[in-house]
Order: sequence, then C-alpha cells, then structure tokens
Amino acid sequence: MADQENTTPAQKPEESPAKKTGRKVVIFGVVFLLILAAGFWYWRSTFTEDTDDAQVDGDIYQISARIAGQVTSVHVTENQKVNKGDLLVEIDPKDYQVALEQAQAQLASAQADYTQATVNVPITSVSTSTTTSNTGTDVKSATEAVNQNQQQAAAAAARVDEAKANAIKATKDVERYTPLVEKDVISRQQYDAAVAAATAANAQVLEAENQLVAQQSAISQAQERLNSARNQEQEARKNGPEQVKAQQARAQSALAAVKQAQARVDQALLNLSYTRVVAPTSGVVSKKNVEVGANLSAGQDLLTIVPLDNLWVTANFKETQLANMHRCQEVKLKVDALGGRSFSGKVTQIGGATGSRLSLFPPENATGNYVKVVQRIPVRIDFTNLKKENADFRLRPGFSVTPDVSIKGTGDDKNTQNCEVGLPEEQNN
Repeated sequence: MADQENTTPAQKPEESPAKKTGRKVVIFGVVFLLILAAGFWYWRSTFTEDTDDAQVDGDIYQISARIAGQVTSVHVTENQKVNKGDLLVEIDPKDYQVALEQAQAQLASAQADYTQATVNVPITSVSTSTTTSNTGTDVKSATEAVNQNQQQAAAAAARVDEAKANAIKATKDVERYTPLVEKDVISRQQYDAAVAAATAANAQVLEAENQLVAQQSAISQAQERLNSARNQEQEARKNGPEQVKAQQARAQSALAAVKQAQARVDQALLNLSYTRVVAPTSGVVSKKNVEVGANLSAGQDLLTIVPLDNLWVTANFKETQLANMHRCQEVKLKVDALGGRSFSGKVTQIGGATGSRLSLFPPENATGNYVKVVQRIPVRIDFTNLKKENADFRLRPGFSVTPDVSIKGTGDDKNTQNCEVGLPEEQNN
C-alpha cells in the first residue's frame, strides 16, 4: 500500500518558448504561402489568359525556277543564312542569250521598216497633192485647148463660107465671060483668067472645108483629153487621201511590229535574268533540293527561305477565354525551345472563325447526339521588340510558345484602334 501511494504518473515536460514560437512561424508561413498562392491564382485567372496551344509563325518563301534549263552552279547549302539579293542558283544562260540576240535583230528590222513607212507618209502626201494639182492643171489646159479648137473651127467655117462666096463669084464671072469671048467682046486672055480664078476659088473651097473638118476633129480630140483630165482629177482627189491613210496605216502597223519586237526583247531579257536565282528576302535556307547539273522545268521547286525578322505567334485560345480579350493587349511570350526565354508582344488579330469551322470537314451538329466541345479561335500576336529580343536569330517558325495575355482593366475596345505593333497601317485600321 505504501508503494502504491508513493507511485505517481510521470508528468510531461513543458515545451520551451522557442519551440512554440517556431511552430507559430511555420504555421504563419504556410498560411502566408497559401494566401500568396491563392492571390496569384486569382490574379492569373482574373487578369490574364494563357494557353499552351500556340506556336511561332512566319512567312515561308518557296523559291522555284521561272524558266527551264540546266543548273550550272549552286551557291547555298542547307540551313545557310542568306541576305536579300544574294545569288542562290545559276542556270545555263546560253540558250537565252541567243534568244535575246535574235529578238534584238528582229527589233532592229522592225524599227527599219517603221522608219521607212514613216518617211513614206509625207512623201505620199506630197505626191498625191502634186498629182491632184497636176490633174487640175491638165483639166484647165484641156479646157483651153477645146475652146481654142472651137474658135479655130469657127474661123475655118468662116473661111469655107468666104471661099464658097469667092467660088460662086468666080463661076458667075466665067458664065458671064463665055458669051462675051465667043463674040470677041473680051479677049481670050481675060476669059482664061476668069476660068483660072473660078478653078482656084473652088479649090480654096475644098481646102477650107478640109481645114474645117480637121478643126472639128481637133475639137473632138481636145474634148476627149478634157474628159480624161477630168476623170484623172476626180480619181486623184478621191484616191489621194485614201493613199495617205493607207500609208499611215502601214506606218501604224510597222509601229505595232516594233512594239511586238520590243516585247520579245523584254521577254528575252527577263528570261536571261531568270537564269540567276536570287534571294527575295533575308532568311535561312531550308528544303534545298537542287544540285549542279540538274535539268529544271519552269515552276520546279528549288529551295525554301525562312525569314527570321518577320515572325509572329498564332495562339489558339478557347472561346471561353475571349470574353475580355481584344486587340492591342500586351502579351508575355515564353518559348519552350529557348529555355522559357520571354518575349514581349501584343494582340493584333482575332480569327474570323474557329479552327473546326475552317477545317476540311466542318462538324455537322444537326444530326446524331450532340456533345458540346469548347472551340478554339486563332489569335495573332505580334512581337513588339523582335529585333532586340531576337538579335541572335534563335527564334524559329514552329516553336511552341506559352502566351500570357494581360486582360487587366479590359471591357472597352474604343481606344484599341491606335495601337502600334509594327503592322501596316491598313491592318491597324
């Protein structure tokens, strides 16, 4: 009994104040961290939107042959960086040089024909004008000749009348002298003189009549010449302008031939220039599939150039994330391939349709059982300081990106039209 009374339960040692303080600190620290985590989660869920369905995009330049020919040299290798204007591939230019020389010869011939046709225009104009003037002069001369012959014919007719009158007088004198000479009233000499005068008068009548006939024939001939001159004048007046127009048309046709020949020369020059394939932009060579000696056809792919100074990000956000997202919002971009390296950007475009609607076979929800699936909208994000942040050109199209879009203070889209993100003016508007 005495032993039982002396035995008492062991008392717990009291904790030291230092341990109590440390426990409180841990508890407060955990609570503080939980508060920070909750605040960070609330901040991100309220004022930012992100997605892991995003990648770097850029222009891809597919270089192809514009002419057919054999490759004589290739000046680039796979993954080589080139600058705009650098020579990439050379095609044998001999055939195109010959074609150029032939086109130049055709052009020279066409220019000579055009010069000749052009010179002939004023010559034809002067010639037709001279011909018209000469025919007018011929008509005037023929008219004067007709008038002159008519006057001469009238004079010849008067001489015929005069000769006939003289012949009648001479014949009557012979008739009067015949009885007188028989009675020896007049001498035989006088009678013979009267007979001779009558014979001469009749001969003069015949001569005058012949002259009259000749003058009348001359009138007919002059009238024919007048008619011919008038016809020639009408023909010259009618055909002269037409001849000038025809020569002008030949000159225009020659000019058209010159332009066609010049076009062939220009095409030959272009084809000759296409034998040297140069880089249209700066970038990195990819997918090179051309070698020396290859026979190319027009349009055949040679290589691809990927520019590294014109990149952007295409992020496919869920439709539930777009309520407060609009253009010009700031974005923080993290690139997985660069160890989470950050870039700055801004939202510049929001797609016009969802990815499923733009697919080859859009879904048809009017048949069968419908299951709602959250759709994704492509959003374009442009880098705002790409030259500085990508000075080493390590950023490549296709890299996966995690964009964080700041949607703090959103809800009004009025002031987003004037944001500057390095886009062309028409895209900003």
